[in-house]
Amino acid sequence: MTNGNAATGLRDLNAGIPGADQIKGAVSAVYDDVASWSRTGGFWNWGMHCPELLNELTDICPNFNAGVSDGFSEQLYFQTLRGLPYSKNDFKSLNVLEVGCGMGEGLNFLSRLVDPARAVGLDLSGAAIRRANALLARGDRLSYVEGDAERLPFSDGEFDLVINVESSHNYPDVERFFGEVVRVLKPGGHFSIIDVYDSRSYARFGALQQEVGELTWIHERDVTENVKSSIRQRMAPGSFFRKEYARKQMPIRARIIGGLGGAHYAGADFIGHRDALSRVLELARVRPKFVGQYESYRHHLARRA
Repeated sequence: MTNGNAATGLRDLNAGIPGADQIKGAVSAVYDDVASWSRTGGFWNWGMHCPELLNELTDICPNFNAGVSDGFSEQLYFQTLRGLPYSKNDFKSLNVLEVGCGMGEGLNFLSRLVDPARAVGLDLSGAAIRRANALLARGDRLSYVEGDAERLPFSDGEFDLVINVESSHNYPDVERFFGEVVRVLKPGGHFSIIDVYDSRSYARFGALQQEVGELTWIHERDVTENVKSSIRQRMAPGSFFRKEYARKQMPIRARIIGGLGGAHYAGADFIGHRDALSRVLELARVRPKFVGQYESYRHHLARRA
């Protein structure tokens, strides 16, 4: 958290959340590690597979993955635009922020798809942001900033659309994140969030929907089965994901965390798949234990008053 305002007062910011600094440090370290070996394209998240969505995406951008990915991660990002009251021409005047952008591939894809006036990605991982700016940034049209989702280094009302993809489950203080989203959104702007939930986090999310009065929730879609379909296809022998995983020159620690064929990275735990090696490594504390009993994966869309 070395980015200006995002670093200032971090201890005070998280004083009420036990272990918040440790959680953020661990998440940032994982993405720093991933950024050191990840290649452009390929795999950005668990992805989703939906024939209807895929057809719509292909109509807009034929051959959008052009042999450089399996197309599942792109579908998940495209889902964030579903339900928005914007045409492609409308985007040309919009400022878009992605919070938790990782290495920036998803926002790069969306910015090329709908061509917003300005797109900014923010992430906690300094290594991921440096990589994104080196490989993907395009001046003022697309840029990446290191920072904290719970203390966004942006002005009030700076953005028309904020998106958050498979990221908020890592935040110690989701309530503060929601407050920051409201602050940086223009009146009438939209917030599109897609993430994985267990029973506790989904109940917490539902409570937040009632508590944050400045946001009106206008769309919800359960994409659990679509995400599981993506994971199963990626885990299949000979899949694009497995071939790319085998080719990557990764440190042994990253291989251990990823498990056989990268199953852990691909979301194997979400579909109930845990091989014998994973259990042994968890018992030996070589690889972190999968502690979240995630039950659903959902897309929510809100409008700021």
